[in-house]
Amino acid sequence: MDILIVEDEKSIREVLQSYFLKEGWQVYIASDGLEALHKIERFKLDVVLLDLMIPKMSGEDVCKRIRETSKVPIMIISSKSREEDMINGLNIGADDYIVKPFRIKEVLARINALLRRMDMFKKQDDPILRLNQNGLVINFETQEVLVNQKAVKLTSTEFKILDALVKKPRKIFSRQDLSYIVQGYRYIGDGRTMDAHIKNLRKKIEHDPKKPEYIVTKIGAGYTFNSFLDREV
Repeated sequence: MDILIVEDEKSIREVLQSYFLKEGWQVYIASDGLEALHKIERFKLDVVLLDLMIPKMSGEDVCKRIRETSKVPIMIISSKSREEDMINGLNIGADDYIVKPFRIKEVLARINALLRRMDMFKKQDDPILRLNQNGLVINFETQEVLVNQKAVKLTSTEFKILDALVKKPRKIFSRQDLSYIVQGYRYIGDGRTMDAHIKNLRKKIEHDPKKPEYIVTKIGAGYTFNSFLDREV
């Protein structure tokens, strides 16, 4: 497993690097945003661990740049602890967000949970699902999504949410259920993080995000996928 640590504080970099090497991972280091982008272009990475407050280019801008060309899982580790900071990080394409000071065992657990989910998506038996007269086409093998024959870019977390909902239509998923499915642990909070992911996903796949036909809200319960759409395999 290849991981990139983007962090300008040497002590934090060294602690993370030490633990990741013990896991048997290949570890790359970047101390600023420009160096991070260079290494992302150069190496095939499995995970990017990204601090937000880094020199030369902010972590937010690095995250946005990565998402223009790559679906590599991004985990933000930041001292920005406000809820709006977390939601913004997820909105711009991150798959997870950990606030400093962190516990290294939690970081390892979240990374491993993320990798397990990624591995599961690579093992789907039926790779392509076509819905609504090809209005929505999902390739589970390549994680490509077409909306009205045009490719849309989903983050890995957005794809996991869509995968979970599509494969169990009519099932109502609570926010905590979806958090457990896509991240491997139950999020304890008011659910705004998952709502932000759903909002972004709707913007990308729905004709009218304010009147969704695919991902339907069940007030007080959670979300479900519309099971009355025409399906072709």
